[in-house]
Amino acid sequence: MPSLSSRRLRVAVIGAGLGSAPHFHSLQDLAGEAELVYVYGRSAERLAGVQVPTGTRKTTRLEDILEDADLEAVLVLTPPNTHLEVVQRVARAGKHVLVEKPLEIDLNRASALVECCEQAGVTLAVMLQHRLREAAVALRALIRSGELGQLVSASAAVRWWRPQSYYDEPGRGTLARDGGGVLITQAIHTLDLLLDFIGMPARVTGMAGTSAVHRMEGEDTAAALLHYDSGAVAVLQATTAAYPGFPERIELNFTRGTATLEGGEMRAAFQDGRTLGAGGRQASGGGADPMAFDHAAHKTVLQDFIRAVKTGTAPAVTGRSALGVQQVIEAVMESSRSGVAVALHSQAILPMM
Repeated sequence: MPSLSSRRLRVAVIGAGLGSAPHFHSLQDLAGEAELVYVYGRSAERLAGVQVPTGTRKTTRLEDILEDADLEAVLVLTPPNTHLEVVQRVARAGKHVLVEKPLEIDLNRASALVECCEQAGVTLAVMLQHRLREAAVALRALIRSGELGQLVSASAAVRWWRPQSYYDEPGRGTLARDGGGVLITQAIHTLDLLLDFIGMPARVTGMAGTSAVHRMEGEDTAAALLHYDSGAVAVLQATTAAYPGFPERIELNFTRGTATLEGGEMRAAFQDGRTLGAGGRQASGGGADPMAFDHAAHKTVLQDFIRAVKTGTAPAVTGRSALGVQQVIEAVMESSRSGVAVALHSQAILPMM
């Protein structure tokens, strides 16, 4: 019998739309670690253009995947509003799950998704791949070392561009399918990374709306102030109306130095004169082409998921850890609607300061 490290994990992909390309490229690179057994699509027409390895089955029957007792794991790449139902069926069939972000269109459905995997005893990982980029890993380690001191303030900016044609596609930027606009679809990566670095705020004040640039149901512009019990504050700016699109940026100010993460490159400066750097500039799909980025980070998350399933340990990006960013996004939108700050620990409404 092959060892855990040498045997290939038998996996299926559910969903073959726009966002599936980096997943397929990653599976191709990791062919020695994972065998792609099935690709599921809603129709034969959608599946016709999907290139799969020899021996991989294309199917429009989800039951083929659910009923295969030898299949161990599934990548769920369907639209956000379908994640809960699909993952529930997959988890109940005993398959481990890697789901594309966001977990679901709202926090209640996302929480139900996480809980169903926990109850079924299957591994759940989330494709929030920015967490595993080289620069992010280095900055996280630096923050946790305590060298920078105590957090004073922070900011995160996602100034991206999407033409109107992007939102003219059915379902794009709608509440029913996507759960919203720029926050849950584009800025979720950078906001998730900010929260991973500095933790969850105590309360959130936010404003969001749709600019004159786009015709869409969800928001294309949002701003928020994150309040921390320590006295630290963080500012979020997110938009898809910033032509031609700019690298996402996180700035962290500490008592003994500062750190900046921009477009995959980290720089830190200490008051004693030292500087540190990690990573390098890389595209992340911030312009008109949402797929204009390489799949290296996707590959890292997938490889970590394979390791987690084989060893029975937690993945680097767990489902439960992905709930925080959805909680903050909902708080921003609730604050924008109500005009008051939203406390995250209890979801109570507080007067604005």
